[in-house]
Amino acid sequence: MTFSLHIVTADALVAEARAAWRSQIDAATDAHIEAQARALGYSSAAQLASYAPSTVPDWAAEARAFVAWRDAVWLAVHALQNAPAPGAILPPIDAVLAALPAWQAT
Repeated sequence: MTFSLHIVTADALVAEARAAWRSQIDAATDAHIEAQARALGYSSAAQLASYAPSTVPDWAAEARAFVAWRDAVWLAVHALQNAPAPGAILPPIDAVLAALPAWQAT
């Protein structure tokens, strides 16, 4: 008879929790961005962004503003994800979303 012993260290547990938190933040951010695109009348963020080179000035302006906002959101998310020191208490998803740049209509 054989068995194996797998020891999980505290550092491994912290790394696992941080990875799960990052994944949850990414999913919530993606949903946040998609919801904004739908609120503007588009079926997806990708569809809205695709209007950036449009020859219709209003559509192109809205798409460029959306893309700039989306980029700012993701930059903020990555900064927030990298901010907590190892072992620090990770902020809840709602707090992270509340700290993101707000949509500013053009």
